[in-house]
Amino acid sequence: MKVSFDCPDKINGLLTVTIEEDDYKNDVEKELKNYRKHANVPGFRPGQVPMGLIRRQYGNAVKMDVVNHKLSDEVNKYIQDNKISMLGMPMGSEKQKPVDLEKEAPYTFMFDIAVAPEFDIELTDKDTIDYYDITVDDKLIDQQVEGFASRFGSYQKAEEYKEGDVLKGDLRELDAEGNTKEGGLKVEGATVMPQYLKDNDQKKLFEGAKAGDIITFNPHKAYAGGAEVATLLKVNREKKDEYQGEFSYQITEVQHFEKHAVNQELFDQVFGKDEVKDEKAFREKIREGVKQQLTTDEDFRFLQDLRKYVEEKVGQLTYPDALLKRVLKENNKDKDDEFINKNYEASLKDLTWSLAKDKLGAKVGIKVNDDDVKNVAREIARAQFAQYGMQNVGDEYVDNYANELLKQKGTTNQFAERALDEKLVAALKPVVKLNHKEISLEDFNKMVTAEQA
Repeated sequence: MKVSFDCPDKINGLLTVTIEEDDYKNDVEKELKNYRKHANVPGFRPGQVPMGLIRRQYGNAVKMDVVNHKLSDEVNKYIQDNKISMLGMPMGSEKQKPVDLEKEAPYTFMFDIAVAPEFDIELTDKDTIDYYDITVDDKLIDQQVEGFASRFGSYQKAEEYKEGDVLKGDLRELDAEGNTKEGGLKVEGATVMPQYLKDNDQKKLFEGAKAGDIITFNPHKAYAGGAEVATLLKVNREKKDEYQGEFSYQITEVQHFEKHAVNQELFDQVFGKDEVKDEKAFREKIREGVKQQLTTDEDFRFLQDLRKYVEEKVGQLTYPDALLKRVLKENNKDKDDEFINKNYEASLKDLTWSLAKDKLGAKVGIKVNDDDVKNVAREIARAQFAQYGMQNVGDEYVDNYANELLKQKGTTNQFAERALDEKLVAALKPVVKLNHKEISLEDFNKMVTAEQA
């Protein structure tokens, strides 16, 4: 088997593979013998079919399969052995002439290879990059305490309705005279939150309401005919417009939401039994958690600024544009040329950053393994639990959820990329000169929002 690689401009490569009969005939013969062992041909016992018959029936198909495998293995081996930095996958060359495998060898196959442009990137303490330090002030801690108190709060019975309260009661459909409609709709234990009614006149009907009061109102008007009507009346959305008249609503209970007191019970619910003993320790524990969360935001921002800095330092690279557009088209078969051309420049920026990350990672000895990917999955799992106020989820539950995340299509590559980003940030922060900028969380968020607009 002969392999040659021609890359005169260093980015558009042509890989040529010539396969001779000696390269595949032994493997074809071996495969045909395996076919003979299991062939089911009328008139012959298994394993006794004449080889001539086997060759006539399966010879060409087996040869094609063997040649294709040989070709694929040889292409991959050559690329790896010669450390060709390939972008995408080998593409059948536009110079390729038709190959008829039914004819005698040799067979020549040609592949276009998109080769990554050569460049170098290294960062030292002479490179200065901004790093934003988000301040964790008392106002932020107060907000977190308030958030926990609300999250673990509960509804309590109240004497009289006030803005934000929840009402429980029974609904009865009324006729045109204001009497309970015979055979009309009845809903037991209906929940109404007057603050969310869209009609102000209907909303006023509930002011100062108490348990035992009977209020006559029009749900269709109250919710401006929205989907809430169906939810309140417990009917299909398609039927909600059938109920445009008035209903009586006998209030059975007024519920007022009370935030949880900042006490030992709250401390235990948030951080676990006896983890903190007083409000000072509670606030300090919150401060630690907030700072850890904000460090993630700080590092992500640093990564963005690092990318901009590196892109400017690397400068404009020359890519095999025509070939890369063919690769993009192959990976987006449902898209037209307009889409490819529109998104091409953005894809080059991502590609440049990806190549630069690989080079920087190699220089500082970064390697991403399965444990790194699993740890990222755990981080994401814990973050999602935390969104629902579950701060102390056991490792078993976190691991189970992480495993489920890893089963989803494409997540392994995403998590591996995130692991590389995290390792790169950790490795380069001590290397470059950080231009620390103190900033409040509010201003940090404003800055991020403004840049995304």
